[in-house]
Amino acid sequence: MEFATLGGCCFWCLDAAYREVAGVRQVVSGYAGGHTPNPSYEQVCGKRTGHAEVVRIGFDPKVVSYADLLRIFFALHDPTTKDRQGADVGPQYRSIILAETPEQMEAARAVMAEVEAAGLWGAPLVTELVPAGAFWPAEPEHQDYFNRNPWSGYCRAVIAPKLAKFRKAFAPRLLRAGA
Repeated sequence: MEFATLGGCCFWCLDAAYREVAGVRQVVSGYAGGHTPNPSYEQVCGKRTGHAEVVRIGFDPKVVSYADLLRIFFALHDPTTKDRQGADVGPQYRSIILAETPEQMEAARAVMAEVEAAGLWGAPLVTELVPAGAFWPAEPEHQDYFNRNPWSGYCRAVIAPKLAKFRKAFAPRLLRAGA
């Protein structure tokens, strides 16, 4: 199993989508990219830890490539808005790739160039690409949030529409075709 650490909006959105991708074996919501050890959700939301809300994805590279996980990543959020995803505003929502190996760093550069060249977003990417450092798992209530709270307002208004769009665009890559 290999790992990918990505942040590009509220971690609940990324968590929900990646749990449906064939080859993904584990998704853990958490915090990375900052300087405060073992931060709490409240501390990260306070915008002083330097951390982003991220997911750490354990995946089987024989089933899904790191590059394909990144292509999904760039479709799940707007990588052209600094510190903002819709109504979620702050550095904890920034677009960030935390590369675990030199090979991941190289693959991320290549996929970012591919996304830029395709003009998918109509604006330059602001995604940070940095070496992975410490990852701090989020509190238990943030793990698999969408599946445990499908009727909450945020899940219904924000996550469900993103998942519907994701499922349509990536149907062949899902655990259950047409999931």
